[in-house]
Formats: sequence, C-alpha cells, structure tokens
Amino acid sequence: MSRLADRLTDRPDHALAGVIRMPEPTVSPVASIARRVVWALVALFAAVMIVYLDRDGYRDGNGDGLSFLDCLYYATVSLSTTGYGDITPVSASARLVNVLIITPLRVLFLIVLVGTTLAVLTERSRQAFKLQRWRTKVRDHVVVVGFGTKGRSAVRSVLSDGNQPEQIVVVDTDTAMLETASAMGLVTVHGSGTRSDVLRVAGVPRARAVVVAANRDDSAVLITLTARELAPKTQIVAAVREAENVHLLRQSGANQVVVSSETAGRLLGMATHTPTVVNMVEDLITPESGLAIAERDVEQSEIGGSPRHLSDIVLGVVRSGKLFRVDHPEADAIEVGDRLLYVKKVTPADED
Repeated sequence: MSRLADRLTDRPDHALAGVIRMPEPTVSPVASIARRVVWALVALFAAVMIVYLDRDGYRDGNGDGLSFLDCLYYATVSLSTTGYGDITPVSASARLVNVLIITPLRVLFLIVLVGTTLAVLTERSRQAFKLQRWRTKVRDHVVVVGFGTKGRSAVRSVLSDGNQPEQIVVVDTDTAMLETASAMGLVTVHGSGTRSDVLRVAGVPRARAVVVAANRDDSAVLITLTARELAPKTQIVAAVREAENVHLLRQSGANQVVVSSETAGRLLGMATHTPTVVNMVEDLITPESGLAIAERDVEQSEIGGSPRHLSDIVLGVVRSGKLFRVDHPEADAIEVGDRLLYVKKVTPADED
C-alpha cells in the first residue's frame, strides 16, 4: 500500500470523499424519478412550442404543413436523437433556432434522462466541495470514536444538550455503524481512531471534546494517547470496561473516565433490593424526559447565598474547574464565576 493511501492527511479533499461522509437529505427514489420526468417534459414542451411558433420554416415529407401533432412528433424524435428526417428545417430562422435552442434542449433532455448516472459521476466532486468547506469551518465540535452502544448513547446525550448533528463527528471502522450515524445527520469518518491521521481528518485538534467509546480497553488507551497528543487542551472523556485500567486512561490524558462494566454491575445489584433507586438513577442520566442532571451559571442574585437554599435541587458547585459537593465547606457560599450542578425537570420545550 502506498504512502498516499496510508496517510489520510496527505490526501487532497476530493480523495477523502470515501473516508469522510457528510450528511445528506434523504429523497425517495420515486420523488427523484418524478423530478427528472418533470424536467424532461418541460424541455419537450419548450421544444414543441418553439417549433410550432416557427412551423412555416419547416418542411414535412407529405408537403401539407405542420400541425401541432407534427411539431410534437418532430420535437420528440429530435430530442431523443432518433431523427427520421421526414420533417426538416428549411428556412434560415428555423435552422438557427435548431442550432441555438433545439440542440441545447436535446442535450438537457438526455442529461435529465440519464441523470442517475451523471449524479453518481458528480457525487464525488460535490462531496469534495462540501468536505473542503466543512474542514475549513468546523470548530468546537465533538468527536465520538466508536459508534457502538456507548457511542450512540453519548451522541444522543450530546444532541439532547442542544448541539446540532453537523457538530458531531463519528469515527469508526464498521461501515454499518457509519451508515447509522449518517442517517442521524452526523458527519462520519471511516478509519481507526488509533491512527493520528484519522483523528486529524476528524478535526480532533480543533474539537471541543473527544469521546472515546472503544470496545476494548487497550484500544481506548491508545486512542486517548493519540488524541491527547493532537489536542493538548481538548476535553477527553473515555469509557473503560475494567476499573483496574482507569489509571492507564488518566495517565494517557483522559479528563474523565467512566467504568462501564462496574457501573452497570452496581445498578444490577441495586435493582435486586432497591429497584426504585435504579429507576431514579436511570431517570437522572436519561436526558429525554423526566429529571436530568444539568449545569448552569449562577445568577447575580444568587452570589453570596447558600446553594442549599435555592429553589433548584443543587448537587454541587463547580469552581475553577473543580467540583465541590453541596455538603462541602467550600460550597457554603456561592461565588462569582461558579457554576451549579443541579437537577432540572425536562419539559417538552427542552426535548425539542
């Protein structure tokens, strides 16, 4: 394999059309065919009217002049390039009209009829243009490496916070997973997140956050190391199966590490004797409805007061990037610049 094929960052934008996929609006095949048929009929009708208005400049093989049906017949065989020759333009104006108008209409007619083939041929060029525009503008986006169960849940949570789908980039090697992500309107990159050139193409150096949702802990460590090298200041959140590997993820540069297997195990154990507690936890971590854990800036009127006396159920105070639980002495009084971690009720407006 050549160096060009190995390093995605060395490829021009048009060569990345098969690697990066931009979300496309879905159009049904029936609607696409109907649209092409309508344009073909428009071209045909225009040709018929042009010939009919200048019908005296044409000669019919029968010598009895051109009727509207004759004009329709001539336009049909001309645009389809059949050309029987029984009706021919004889006047200078008719021949000029054929050169300047009928011939372009013939080309348009054929383009419309073979539009599907041409669409395939022009798809890569259109994708390359969109890729170039996207790569020059994308900033502060979220890169999700791995679109399995954890990755999909992470994407849903990011979307529920008000982020637009085009601000999320999914990196995976499974084309089926990428198809699912593309159907959600997400930008996708086909490749392994352990490769620095793949993460560069996904825009990790300019990303606001990177979510590492690999299926294996060793892959998660390598992805985190690579992402941290590319983006020293980006927020990196990683999932790990075994708690004993948490320190490896943190040493690799992860800001936050979630132990998926132990968290699920604790919930399973709690469900055997306190199922309602599990229901509440699921409600809090599911942002679509009910209650949700959120973070907000403090209001001017709240500065100096206690977070325990607010109408919101405050769980903690974030100060200079550090979280203090609501029962911590540092959280007794709210200061300027603090952020509150609280429980909010998700309304239908929030769901939209």
